Amino acid sequence: MAALTISAADEKRVKALGFLNNKGTDNFSGRIITVNGKITAAQQRCIAEAAEKFGNGNITFTTRLTVEVQGIPYDKIEDFRAYIAKEGLETGGTGSLVRPVVACKGTTCQYGLLDSFALSEEIHERFYKGYHTVKLPHKFKIAVGGCPNNCVKPDLNDLGIIGQRIPELDEDECNGCKKCGVVQVCPMGAAKLEDGVLEIDKDVCNNCGRCVGACHFDALEGTYGYKIYIGGRWGKKTAHGRALSKVFTDKEEALNVIEKAILLFREQGKTGERFAKTIERLGFENVEAQLLANGLLERKQQILDAELHLSGGATC
Repeated sequence: MAALTISAADEKRVKALGFLNNKGTDNFSGRIITVNGKITAAQQRCIAEAAEKFGNGNITFTTRLTVEVQGIPYDKIEDFRAYIAKEGLETGGTGSLVRPVVACKGTTCQYGLLDSFALSEEIHERFYKGYHTVKLPHKFKIAVGGCPNNCVKPDLNDLGIIGQRIPELDEDECNGCKKCGVVQVCPMGAAKLEDGVLEIDKDVCNNCGRCVGACHFDALEGTYGYKIYIGGRWGKKTAHGRALSKVFTDKEEALNVIEKAILLFREQGKTGERFAKTIERLGFENVEAQLLANGLLERKQQILDAELHLSGGATC
């Protein structure tokens, strides 16, 4: 095996651009950001051509829905970046920053309650791109799931969003049918007839929306919403995120909570710790209170201007 000739400084420099060293070689894998896990046929062709032209012809897919082209020599990195830029593609996704967003297939799935692709693209532009120069204590991962099936494991990310459809019963319209359509379709067992009237146990219901439309007398409607989990972590040390007590029905309010979480992490997190540790140290109730208030957004510029986490925190 040939000896490495790339300096540690140069390796660090290109890692910040999304190029990870192929162990034991002077070659790199270029990590291409897919925005939300969806790319066009033209972009796929471009990636394939770039893999043959600048790499070893191999393409791999990461668990974070990015695409890596392997075997790119150090001196071909800029040529590779310029080539894929023709189709609007870019590399990145490393460092103590907001990381690329992971999304499920959303409303193309029969269970989808929100457009995961569209919401993830909005999050990508506002927080991955918009906060790309903002150093954090460690990496900050976001996942968007279209329903409570949790296919992309939102509660194992620093922040996760799960699509909701909150059932709302009009008791005056309920006829107390002996064979209740809502009870029959509820996968959680949350819907039951009590004294001839339908009741939904909110402690059991996961707002999957499967029951909406099942009542033959239209006694049950549903409001779409966003459930937000904070403090999840997957890796050497795992942590399950906890849901905020409020289910948000306004998209902008939900997006503001994401921004407040990032600002809180930057301001109150210690360099090198993940968001889960920050929440554990500060206390979940304290963090939730800050995310539901407006103080963090009011201090936004002050938080962004502060010289924090200059040494970096992400080690993987």
